[in-house]
Amino acid sequence: MAEQAYRIERDSMGEIKVPASALYGAQTQRAVENFPISGLRFPRAFIRALGLIKGAAAAVNQDLGLMDADMAGAIQDAAREVAEGQHDSHFVLDIFQTGSGTSTNMNANEVIAALASEKLGKKVHQNDHVNMCQSSNDVIPTAIHLSAYLAIHDNLLPGLQHLQKTLADKAATVDDVVTTGRTHLMDAMPVRLSQILEGWASQITHGVERIEASLPRLAQLAQGGTAVGTGINAHSEFGVRIAARLAEWTGLPLVTSPNYFESLSTQDAAVEVSGQLNTVAVSLMKIANDLRWMNSGPIAGLGEIALPALQPGSSIMPGKVNPVIPEAVTMVCAQVMGNHLTVTLGGQSGNFQLNVMLPVIAYNLLQSIELLANGSRILADRAIAGFTVNTERIAGLVGRNPILVTALNPVIGYEKGAKIAKRAYAEGRSLKEVALEETDLSAEELDRILAPRGLTEGGIHE
Repeated sequence: MAEQAYRIERDSMGEIKVPASALYGAQTQRAVENFPISGLRFPRAFIRALGLIKGAAAAVNQDLGLMDADMAGAIQDAAREVAEGQHDSHFVLDIFQTGSGTSTNMNANEVIAALASEKLGKKVHQNDHVNMCQSSNDVIPTAIHLSAYLAIHDNLLPGLQHLQKTLADKAATVDDVVTTGRTHLMDAMPVRLSQILEGWASQITHGVERIEASLPRLAQLAQGGTAVGTGINAHSEFGVRIAARLAEWTGLPLVTSPNYFESLSTQDAAVEVSGQLNTVAVSLMKIANDLRWMNSGPIAGLGEIALPALQPGSSIMPGKVNPVIPEAVTMVCAQVMGNHLTVTLGGQSGNFQLNVMLPVIAYNLLQSIELLANGSRILADRAIAGFTVNTERIAGLVGRNPILVTALNPVIGYEKGAKIAKRAYAEGRSLKEVALEETDLSAEELDRILAPRGLTEGGIHE
């Protein structure tokens, strides 16, 4: 193979070889060589946010009279291309790098400077121009907030709302199905299948509300705090103006942080959002596992529902079909829960005026948002919407459930009810048959009190 062509770049540490075709420069190349750790890269959402920030910074610097229109225009055009994903192959750095994300900020600065220089026909400097009024210490926290907000707004909330609606729509189609309730995985009083799905839908509704409640803190941007929170080297209006410009471009209610010292030294808002994502993961894990139990069998399990058959389930057992979508979603949930621990540990790594785990916080937070968004949609479309109900099996199980005797408690008392239930179970007889022998109640009275549908509506059935 021919040796790769290189060019010589220079920075404050001296000369270094950079691939000739690379848009990035010396500082990015040093980070490439310093951090060959995981191969994990910043996600597209984060690079988009960096492009938006750099473009907005140039526009604001022009408005403030700090940059001429031609220079600002070239930087904005280049930054727009970065935001749109035209140059993602030049964002080459591992997420495990300097804790401030300085290497990735400089990666963006160098790529945008190279593009802008070509557009302008003269040198655009990565620090003096592209990074004007900025520091990695406020750019990267701003990019975390902006990318997460955009991903939640554009993908996660619509995905969860789609799942909630799918659950509600499905519930309306199965309201006539009375099934066996279960507590401790043991038979309990009957419930309607619609009530189970409505409970799941309520979980998702509350998950949406929890995430939305955390967004006002995510909307607060660190940009303008520069190196330590004092705003050194930034115009006094820079933070307010760049938040306003980003709000205009994205349609999000973005504002400058009320306290830059907090925004640079902590990632409390990211930890809060991650905590809400963790709660959603817990909800989805419960729903997915309930589906797996209800689908289990089809002969030796519960067999109450049949999930859509999507693919062969075994390489050795012909005809076997597995609940692949709920299984995939449970793995999504496990990953999100693990990500939350990483974000939590990252969040507590705010030492004095700077948090030093920003890249790993960004990666895990954005991954959790993406996984939950996609997982919610496939659970809705490929599991919930299409499952069928084994009504005969469900009805048979409900009819043999001795726990229905609970409805007789107000009439005959707990002790008498327990005796009847135990006898019915031991003798393999129906609850009604034994109750006719053990009580003075007529067959008509027992039919009325023990009617499964009525028992799902609460109250005392006398």
